[in-house]
Amino acid sequence: MRPLTLIRLGVIFCVSSVCGFAMAKPAGDEVFLFSYFIRNGEDGLHLATSEDGLKWTALRDGASFLTPVVGENKLMRDPCILRGPDGVYRMVWTTSWTGTTIGYASSKDLKTWSEQKALPVMAHEPTTANCWAPELVWDDAKQHYVIFWSSTVPGKFLVPDETERKDAASGKPPRNHRLYATTTKDFETFTPTRLLYEPGINVIDETMVRDGKDWVMFAKNETEIPAAAKNIYVVRGSSPEGPWTKPSAPLPPAGVWVEGATAIKIGKWWHLYFDKYRDHQYGVIRSKDLANWEDISEQLIVPKGIRHGTVLRVPRALIEALK
Repeated sequence: MRPLTLIRLGVIFCVSSVCGFAMAKPAGDEVFLFSYFIRNGEDGLHLATSEDGLKWTALRDGASFLTPVVGENKLMRDPCILRGPDGVYRMVWTTSWTGTTIGYASSKDLKTWSEQKALPVMAHEPTTANCWAPELVWDDAKQHYVIFWSSTVPGKFLVPDETERKDAASGKPPRNHRLYATTTKDFETFTPTRLLYEPGINVIDETMVRDGKDWVMFAKNETEIPAAAKNIYVVRGSSPEGPWTKPSAPLPPAGVWVEGATAIKIGKWWHLYFDKYRDHQYGVIRSKDLANWEDISEQLIVPKGIRHGTVLRVPRALIEALK
C-alpha cells in the first residue's frame, strides 16, 4: 500500500453534447429526486420525482438526461448524485462491467453537465476485474468527499474453489468483491485508493447515510458459495471511512434476492429502497431505529424498468425547470 499522500489521478476526458439523504419530508419548496438507469445503462441518466417517497413519476416521460461517453463500455449504471456544500450536484457511476474506471460529472442544475471523466481509481491494480456501483458522501469533519465502490482484484482474499470453477466455466474472473475508496476536495486531486471495508465475505452495492454522530452503511452480501445469500445488511462507523461494526442480521424481505440499496429519512421513518432483481420489481422497507423494519413495498409506485440509483432532496424550482 502506498503512503497516503495526495496524488493526481490521470483521467480520460471526453466531451459530452443521489447519493444523498434527507432528514425530513420535503418542505413546500423541495421534492424527492430518484436517479436511476434502465436496461444495461447504455442510454444514460434517468430521473424521477416524488412528493412522499412512495409514488414516483419519471421526468421527461422517462427520456435520458445525460448520455454516457466515457469508460471502457460507455455505460451509465448505478448513477449516484450528491449535492455538495457548494450547491453543485456531483455524480459518479459504473462505466463498464469490467475495467478499472468509474464515471464522474457535475452540474448546477441537473440539466447542463460538465465534461465527463473516467476516473481510473483502480489503475494501480491493473488486473482489477471491475469497479461497480460507486457512491460518494461529503465528510464534514474532514472537509472532503469520500468516493467508494466494490472491486474484485484477482489473487486477493480467498475465493472458494467451487466459485473459481463456476466463474472459469462462464468465462468470468472469480468474483470476491471488497469495498475500496479514495477522497478528494476538488475532483482534480485524489488520495491513493485504499481498502475501505473487508467483512470477510463477497460484498457489493454499498450506500451510506448519517445517523446522528454515526455513519450507517448498507451493503449487499454477494456470497454465492456454498449457499447464496444475496441480502442487504447494516454496519455502523464513526466516520465514512470506518472502522465498521460487525454486520447486522439480513434485512427483510426474507428469502428474496435484493441489491442496489439507497436510503433516505422521511419524517421519523428511514426508507430503504432496493431492486428485487430476480422478480423484476422494486421494494421499500422502513424503520424508525434502523434495526426493526417494516415492508411497505405494496405502497411503492416506480417508473417502468427502474434500476439501481439514489434518492435525495432537491429544490422544487429545479425540478420545474427540468420538466
